[in-house]
Amino acid sequence: QLAEKAALETDEESTEGPVNLLEAREKIDELNARILRLTADYDNFRKRAQRDKDDVRQYANQDILEKLLPVLDNFEMAITAVKDADPSIKDGVQMIYDQLFNVLKDSGMEPIDAIGEQFDPNLHEAISQEESAEVEEGKVIQQVQRGFRLNDRLVRAARVVVAKAPEEVTEG
Repeated sequence: QLAEKAALETDEESTEGPVNLLEAREKIDELNARILRLTADYDNFRKRAQRDKDDVRQYANQDILEKLLPVLDNFEMAITAVKDADPSIKDGVQMIYDQLFNVLKDSGMEPIDAIGEQFDPNLHEAISQEESAEVEEGKVIQQVQRGFRLNDRLVRAARVVVAKAPEEVTEG
């Protein structure tokens, strides 16, 4: 019974029209404002949905690319290990490394080159400090593991050694 009463009340309200021209204009203005709000809400929803879709497309491969980074690291170690080996082995390992590196790069991965840069905690993970008179304090003097970004999003921070000023030796 309550549902029927509510349905009748909404029907009565909807069949009632404005009594005069002023009420009609107010109703039109109210409906126009409502249409504008709904249009703006729809546009915002559409833009947000497109942005979300672009993000998904841009970062969809992040998981698999992250899993390939240790493989790339191992190839870098292999290149270092075979530097004095038969040139055909060295060239073969280098070719595979280059191929993997290019696949990562084509997928949006960018290496972070840290050596000589000012230490940035947003890009670098300091694993130690080393005294150095030649290098300015706070600069990266060694990169232990290369960092990577995927389309400007940090995937892995570069593991680095940071320079610090040498301690003053006091004679006592």
